[in-house]
Amino acid sequence: MRANQLRLWFASLAYVLIGALRRLGLAHTRLADATCGTIRLKLLKIGAQVRISVRRIKVAMASACPYAEEFALAHARICAAAR
Repeated sequence: MRANQLRLWFASLAYVLIGALRRLGLAHTRLADATCGTIRLKLLKIGAQVRISVRRIKVAMASACPYAEEFALAHARICAAAR
């Protein structure tokens, strides 16, 4: 019973985070009205190389990634909202 409740909390938190990503980061883009599944599939499930150093985290995406502009714009908007 507790495991199911914990999974429900995780799913609810993920839904709220995707909703905030859509509202803050993806406004006025082609993913502004996308469902949570579409955002997950097209924006979050990408093949990328992540390099972690002492001071930076670098994400290298393929040059043929069709949603690279939306990804960069959402990242910039979320960073600006955090400040």
